[in-house]
Amino acid sequence: MSAGDLPKKILFIGIAGGLAQMTARLILNEHPDWEILGIDSRDVSKVPALKGLTSLELKYSRGNFENLFRTHHFDKVYHLGRISHASNAENVLAKRIDLSVMGTNRILELCERSGVKKVVILSTFHVYGAFPDNSIFLNEEAPLRASMRHPELRDVVEMDQICTNWMWKNQNTISTVVLRPCNIVGTQIHNSMTKFLAGPIALSPIDYNPFFQFIHEFDMANILYQALGSLPTGTYNVAGSDFISLREALDVVGTRGIPFPIMLAGGLNSALKRINIDVPNYLIDYLKFSCLISNQELQNHLGPNFLRFSVKEALELIKLR
Repeated sequence: MSAGDLPKKILFIGIAGGLAQMTARLILNEHPDWEILGIDSRDVSKVPALKGLTSLELKYSRGNFENLFRTHHFDKVYHLGRISHASNAENVLAKRIDLSVMGTNRILELCERSGVKKVVILSTFHVYGAFPDNSIFLNEEAPLRASMRHPELRDVVEMDQICTNWMWKNQNTISTVVLRPCNIVGTQIHNSMTKFLAGPIALSPIDYNPFFQFIHEFDMANILYQALGSLPTGTYNVAGSDFISLREALDVVGTRGIPFPIMLAGGLNSALKRINIDVPNYLIDYLKFSCLISNQELQNHLGPNFLRFSVKEALELIKLR
């Protein structure tokens, strides 16, 4: 058996997340001889037992990461370990910045030193920001302006910039893929948008009705899997070719929209937080202005029909929660 035929060893950062677990399952179904070490700073006791998957609760620190890379020889690394933006508390923001920015720098440095061959990084379309002058479909070259209006998005913007700069710097030695998906929704996803849509009520401005793109969690996991072999070094927007208005999306899910003029959004959002309906402040802009992304680059490598579920089908499946 040549070195290229040896079973692969993959590091998953953020294994407590549903998306990471779905992706790990896809990989091990196709490659049962591969090994996955999944780590997370959160509780991993509920991570399903899969043959080939070892889960480890681990504080994200320089020392722990160095020990991991010293002990194991990873062929591939998935960095899916972003902290949710559902809370705007300063202490949570500090943790996010430490993980997303400082932690990412450490991880990339160790990948470079340890001979990792493939790195897949999960970013988000939120890095572009929702602005009235956005192009109809933003491509990967569009400026990352989200943190101009919302400092709580600074960590994801800086993380994306760090990763893309490092990606091109090391493109001759390490294949790196940075994914910027649209809104991921599903029964195993606990992000802000899924909570917003699946809650009993949702903000629905009477003077705006922006368009949204949604991708089902299974389709997103499949793209993360395909990134290992089908996507060369580069940054990729991830979305289907269809989109839907906010009001229609709420109708599909069956969530009652609260009609209100957008100028009252801040006060109404504060009132909702007091009854445990927490909408991140930055999301208010997306209730005003559309932020649609082009999927042309992804289509160039995966073909035009790379998604199983349409926007409406992805939303309908939220009802299974």
